[in-house]
Amino acid sequence: MKIAPLRNAFLALIELLSVGKPSFGQETRKDDAKSRQERVENGIEPVDLGGGQPAVKLSVADLMKAFHDPGLTVAVIDGYKIVWAKAYGVTDYESKAPVTTKTLFQAGSISKPVAATGMMAMVQQGKLSLDEDVNVKLKTWKVPENEFTKDEKVTLRRLASHTAGLTVHGFPGYDVNEKVPSLVEVLNGTKPPANTAEIRVDFVPGTKWRYSGGGVTIEQLLMMDVSAKPFPSLMKDLVLEKEGMADSSYEQPLPAAWQARTATGTYRDGKSVHGKWHIYPEMAAAGLWTTPSDLARFAIDIALSKQGKSNKVLTEKSVNEMLTHPPSAPDFGIGFAVSAKDPGEFGHNGADEGFQALLVMNYDTGQGFAAMANSDNGVFVANEYLRSVAEEYNWKYDKEPRDEGGRFMLIMGLRGGDAAFAAYDDLAKTKKPDESILNMIGYMLFSEGKTDDAIKVFAKNAQMYPESGNVYDSLGEAYAAAGKKELAIENYEKSLKLDPKNANATEWLKKLRAQK
Repeated sequence: MKIAPLRNAFLALIELLSVGKPSFGQETRKDDAKSRQERVENGIEPVDLGGGQPAVKLSVADLMKAFHDPGLTVAVIDGYKIVWAKAYGVTDYESKAPVTTKTLFQAGSISKPVAATGMMAMVQQGKLSLDEDVNVKLKTWKVPENEFTKDEKVTLRRLASHTAGLTVHGFPGYDVNEKVPSLVEVLNGTKPPANTAEIRVDFVPGTKWRYSGGGVTIEQLLMMDVSAKPFPSLMKDLVLEKEGMADSSYEQPLPAAWQARTATGTYRDGKSVHGKWHIYPEMAAAGLWTTPSDLARFAIDIALSKQGKSNKVLTEKSVNEMLTHPPSAPDFGIGFAVSAKDPGEFGHNGADEGFQALLVMNYDTGQGFAAMANSDNGVFVANEYLRSVAEEYNWKYDKEPRDEGGRFMLIMGLRGGDAAFAAYDDLAKTKKPDESILNMIGYMLFSEGKTDDAIKVFAKNAQMYPESGNVYDSLGEAYAAAGKKELAIENYEKSLKLDPKNANATEWLKKLRAQK
């Protein structure tokens, strides 16, 4: 299954019209925080069911129910200030303990820009260099040299902008009962206790962009080697305390006193993550525990530093470096996604096991938004909420309606599979839907344990897109889950024939053939 980079979540916003002055006889619009908050909560865009049916109005509670999201917290930024923050729902479905704005959530990949800020602070101090070969200062492990590093080297700038040529996109974390590997074991990969592949250079550094949590893990090790400090305490000193992020920590696992404040990770089917959450030794890439309010404080200070109005952590020069993208990364700077489309916008998304988060800020307008959810569907809830915030606060974006993926996710969550199929057939009358639509519906059914229904959906997608390796990969996965090994092998072979670089299909074929 191939998923588009999460950084695009905050780029698909609709054009928003400013609210005019009330005409004679109309009630004066109230712009206090409470009134604006209520308008945001009631302003979620209705969902079109297709087939001439009336659009369904949505509330925040409807969104959370549709996406099996127990809890959500948000912070809204306007005029470079947090104008309000609010919590919704519960920390988990069993305890039903209410979420508060102090409840801790895993930030996933939003850990990366915060870590990059710490790295840039060390660059300011002269302890690190953005463009030096990282092997010069790495002590406990070195990036293995190969044909790709002969002329171009792995540097911090390239690691943090995902242009260093490193493998391993992201990390699944470790169950609370599993042995957690050392950072060197993670970097070497391929064997237990590490659960991801080795982190290596497989294309010439600096020549193209490819997201790599593996590369950011090398960044973490370099910071630790040079400072001789554990990463959590290093980041506390460099960034968290200076930014006033009192509810944030890179400790993995958290100390007992902090554990009592956490939400419980939740899968797409509504089941809780075993042990509440996973442990991430890859702290710079995925290990931050925090709140939306702390993330908002962080984003505001980056924006102010960009304008030369703050230097709590970084100077204007350093932030300019972070928010400038290299030629090989048109939508990414150092640590942050940087919008090539909307001037001033930067941010990041995050996803850990059972948690998702969203952070977006504009250094020109002083507007921004942070949201965290204990759900594998949390980014969909956050993005819908963001659209309503953007309308209320008159954010300026090119007009882009809710994408079809988001629409079908909502239909599935609100009305179920049959309604989604009907809407798909209605859409197909006017245009050929993108293959991702049925693939998404299939995986939603799959995650809910409806494997037979998922197989039907994936098979239909294969009929619609017979030249796509991805559709056969998905069908193979569903057949494997159903115990139909021969059909799984057949479809993975089709996928690999169409896409010889499909590592997932290659790995699954090895497993399935070994079982015969």
